[in-house]
Amino acid sequence: MAGGMTPIRRVVTGLDENGRSKVVWDGPSPGVHPTQLPGRGHTDFWVWRETPAPLAGAEDAGTWPDEFPGPPGGGHLRVVHWLAKDADESRMPPIVPPHPPEPHGRTWDRGGGNNFYRSAMHKTQSVDYGIMLKGERSLVLDDGELVMKPGDVVVQVGAWHLWDSAREGCLMAFDMISAEFVDGPAGTAQGDDKVMRPDPNVKLPPGVKPARRIVTIDREPGKSSLVSDGPAPDVILDPARPGFAAQRMWVVDSAPAKIVFETLHLPHRLVPPANGSVLTIYTFPPDAAWKSKVGSDDVAAYFKSMGAPSASTYGAQAPHPYMQKTRTIDFAIVLEGEIVLVLDTQEVTVKAGEFVVNRGGNHAWSNRSNAPAVVAIATHDAK
Repeated sequence: MAGGMTPIRRVVTGLDENGRSKVVWDGPSPGVHPTQLPGRGHTDFWVWRETPAPLAGAEDAGTWPDEFPGPPGGGHLRVVHWLAKDADESRMPPIVPPHPPEPHGRTWDRGGGNNFYRSAMHKTQSVDYGIMLKGERSLVLDDGELVMKPGDVVVQVGAWHLWDSAREGCLMAFDMISAEFVDGPAGTAQGDDKVMRPDPNVKLPPGVKPARRIVTIDREPGKSSLVSDGPAPDVILDPARPGFAAQRMWVVDSAPAKIVFETLHLPHRLVPPANGSVLTIYTFPPDAAWKSKVGSDDVAAYFKSMGAPSASTYGAQAPHPYMQKTRTIDFAIVLEGEIVLVLDTQEVTVKAGEFVVNRGGNHAWSNRSNAPAVVAIATHDAK
């Protein structure tokens, strides 16, 4: 374990000489960046320097030199490893007192933290999908504080915030996307998009947990605020697969990303907008409950409901009914259970806490266990 940090498995796909999907790398992600404090640091899984992100290439972009909050015009996928507060305070670096905002490139810092369990109050020129994987973490805003547990998702829309893992320590994934601040470093909210709320008439199937979505933004310069905190407001079901649910969390529809209150009024579900991305929490029920009953019409109806009928690669010889192929790079994180990534040439089982970077390959997700599998997938437009 480099620097005492927990190794995290990463599966990266690509294409063989015949255009068939395959695994290119499978093992602990090599992009490990420890600090001087054992167990504290971050692991990079993928970096992209332009949008749309390229699908081809023999180089492992998870090992590329990176900057915080990611390359301008691109972004990165990483996990931060944070520690709990040490009972012996003499072993802890002192907290930096609060101070006026200081610029550091596309990041601003105003103190209040900067040790191994507590970050500074900071702001980045990015839209971030933050997904709790393990432990507990407090999200501190200027107008309040929230506690995040495993499976919770925060969409940080360029907001000031501070992280505190004093009680338990944590592993937390971040898909950070370069954003545009139209009003300079203030980076305040633009527009007046109405925040979506869950439809009370849509009931989650048995076995599907509501996915918590937190959205934060700066309504006024220098002050972060909570936009929403509750179940994902947009849920897509598949009648042919009882127990399936896709809970959509956020859509980015431009590069750089916009600083706005809401994006789920956009129609994009399976396939993101040009130069954009979609974050969705999927619950996959066991295949055994439905697979023998599903036909071509059922599969076609599902992909139509996801707004991407042409994504389906259904066929008599397909290794799974829900095989699909899109011009996207998909960052998938298994949050609960285990699931099999089905490719053209092989299959690989992925378990809770493990990552997949799927680079435009034909694939499906097959749950061969006896319990639901929950997978967070951030799908990015690619070329």
